[in-house]
Order: sequence, then structure tokens, then C-alpha cells
Amino acid sequence: MKDLNEKCAVFGIFNAPSIASRQAYFGLFALQHRGQEQTGIVSTDGKQMYCHKGTGLVSQVYNEKIMDSLLGFAAIGHNRYSTSRGTGSKHAQPIVVSNNIAFAHNGNLPNTKDLETFLKSKKVYFKDNSDSELMAKAIGYYVDNGLSLSKSIEKAYPLFTGAFSCVALSKDELVAIRDPRGIRPLVMGKNGKEVAVASETCGLRTVGSHFLREILPGEMVTISKSGIKSKILAKVDPKFDIFEFVYFSRHDCQILGQYVYEVRKNFGKILYRENSKMKNKSKIDVIVPVPETAIPSAIGYSQASGIPFEMALNKNRYINRTFIEPTQANREQKIKMKLTVLKSLVAGKSIGIIDDSIVRGNTSKQIVKMFFEAGAKEVHFLVCSAPVKFPDFYGIDTPKQENLISSQKTIKETCEYIGATSLSFLSIDGMVEATGIPKEKFCLSAFNGEYPLPIYDHEKDIKYDSLKFKD
Repeated sequence: MKDLNEKCAVFGIFNAPSIASRQAYFGLFALQHRGQEQTGIVSTDGKQMYCHKGTGLVSQVYNEKIMDSLLGFAAIGHNRYSTSRGTGSKHAQPIVVSNNIAFAHNGNLPNTKDLETFLKSKKVYFKDNSDSELMAKAIGYYVDNGLSLSKSIEKAYPLFTGAFSCVALSKDELVAIRDPRGIRPLVMGKNGKEVAVASETCGLRTVGSHFLREILPGEMVTISKSGIKSKILAKVDPKFDIFEFVYFSRHDCQILGQYVYEVRKNFGKILYRENSKMKNKSKIDVIVPVPETAIPSAIGYSQASGIPFEMALNKNRYINRTFIEPTQANREQKIKMKLTVLKSLVAGKSIGIIDDSIVRGNTSKQIVKMFFEAGAKEVHFLVCSAPVKFPDFYGIDTPKQENLISSQKTIKETCEYIGATSLSFLSIDGMVEATGIPKEKFCLSAFNGEYPLPIYDHEKDIKYDSLKFKD
């Protein structure tokens, strides 16, 4: 999959005198895959807040002079993929309110009417603000009226209706919160007195922090000089987004007690098992992954099937993800710059391409074409997730439903569109089985249209009755 992207990554560090901002830098660097267009760090020395934000990759936005200016013992950071609000740095995070608090958000609120009504009632000005900015202003209102950061978040929390994994910083507290369904990930680690919070465990390891546990759905964790405190703020109903296992999380991370790498290998093994039960199953000579996310799944498929595994699709690691370019022409050009086929490994053979998903189908079409041009006899496209038929409203930047190929075409029609010899998807039940986690713990909305939270005005844009869904 190269047509979906996670909007954000968050990171926080406390009790790291003189190095907090540098730790935040390294944490954000490890989380670069979750947001590649904007990044920001806010730190505090207990007296004031220091901030730097910019457009670009983590390695591009910061330098030694900037890092030296971000003083203090605590910091939070954010990586962002820009959305329809624009590509400039105006909406870059963390958001600083009244120079008293900073706030960073991963997720999305499908409806902000409660927040807007509250801010209007308190005469807090807002115009063209994102959901994250509205959240920050609601918290900031309570802080400006004398409450601590943690008490302010507790008061504002009921106004947040959607998916959110957030970190917030004041001059004496770092607070982490998750929505009651825990749709987006958030974890906590410790190294001596240093306490870190990150979107994924890879963000902890890079700063030497040892994974303690996940921040629980509905939980608020407050970190201060007096220690770590926890409080559950709402009735919980866990619905973790399974796309974190499919694509977004780094495969060296741990989620819900499972290693992403092993789950992705299981995707491949179960896809082979499901395919082996099909009539007229195709003979495949070589299994080839689309790097990087699909590599563990390809290994699993190869191990289960006995079909040789080859890295016949080479990735130029110095090219950013293809979704960075907004136009289709640019996207296709970037695919050619990014991926090349090793002809000697595929010429005259039946190739099984393993990818994590198909969204619009354009990238898949280009890849299939490249393999045939390299001399492949057949190209069988094997997808280690179910067909994506519904858009996401909880923190993933997805196309509109009419641009999701599996909502408009049958599997046979999709196969014809991408030009493959055959096309197979993993079933929803197979995806869940691969995780070892009960189905009721997951958000599967992209695949089955069952949204665990109201999507409000977006409901009118969703079509459930298409005959194409019978596949």
C-alpha cells in the first residue's frame, strides 16, 4: 500500500535535564514513517517554553543551533502528514497556547461541535482551527483559569469526540491521554528517572527507554517531578485500528503484546493457507515482496508454501514515500524512481507479488507493469489484508470512498485494472487470526464499514449497498 498515510506521530520526554529536546529529536526520527511533511519540538526548563516547528523531514528541520535553543528537562514532539488544511507550517504541531502549554495530537475528531460550542461560550477566539487546535484551546482555557495541566485535560476530555492519542506539556507536567477506544497507539517507557511516551515502541528504544506498558484506552498518565500518576477518565471499549498491524507501525514494534513482525509473517502464512483451498490455484515460481512493509508477510508466505523468496523488487531508500506528491503524474514518476525490478530473477517466471494492501490501485498497476516489462511470464498479486472499501475518519488520510478501488470494482475487475494474472486478498477473519487478538478488540471500519465511533456528517458520503461488496 502506498496510497494511505498516517497523519501523525507524538513523542514526549520528562526528567531529561539538558538533553530533553535531543531525546525528542531522536524519538521523532524513529517515528518518521508516521508523518513526513512537518515536525516540531517544544521544550521547557520550568520557567518558559521553547519551540521550533518546520516543514520537512526531522533531519531537515533541526540543526545544532536550533537544538541548543530548545532548553530544558522536558519536551514533546510531533511529526505530521499535512491534510486538506494545507501543506504549510501553519498547522504544524505541537500547538503552543498562551506560552503556558504545548499539545500534540495523533488521530482525528470527526465532529468538533462540542468543542466549538464550549469555546464560544467561554469567548475563546477560533477561526479555521484544526481539531487539534480546538482541543489545545479548550485545555488552555482551564490552564489560564488556574488549573494544572492534568486537571485541565480532565475537565476538557469529555469534549473530545473521536480518536486521539496525545501528549501535552506544561512547565511542570507532561500528560499523555488516549481516547476510550484506543484507536491509535501510545506507549510509555523508562530509563532511570527519564520517562518517555511515544506513538510506537521504536520511539522509546532509540532514546534508551525501556518499554513499560501501553497507555490504556481512556487513560490519562501524568508525569511530574513527584512521579507517574494514572487515572481512567472514561468508560472504555477498546477498538484498536488493525491497520497499525497491516501497514503503519514499524515491524520492529510491539502492539497489544504482539510483535508487528510476527503478525505480518502470520498474514502471509494465512493468506497462503486460504489460497491453497481455492480451486484453479496458480503455480508460482518466486515470491517477491513490495518493500518495506510487505517483507515479513512475503517471508511468511514463502515459509508456508515452500516457494522461494527473492528481493526482486529493489527500493531506492533515498526517495520519500510516494504519497508525498499530490498529483498522479508525480506519484507515478516517483514509483519509477523508487522501485526497480531485477530482471534476472523474474524473466520467464510466474511471480507472486506480496503487498500489504491495495487502495486506489494505481501503484499496484505500475508495479505489475514493471514486472511484465522485466520479462515475467505471469504476475499474481497477493494482498495481505482484506479489500479496503471504506474511508477512515480516525487519523488516517484516506481517499474518498469513490476513489477506493475495492468499493467500486469486484476483485475480478480490480485484477483486470491492475493488469495482473490473478489477484487474491486475505480475509478479514484471516487478518484477525494473524494477530492472536479477539475480533471485538479491533476497529475494522476500512474493511467492513463498521465505525466504532460516530462519523456524523460523513455518514452521508458512505455507501453500504453497492453490489460490488458481494466479493
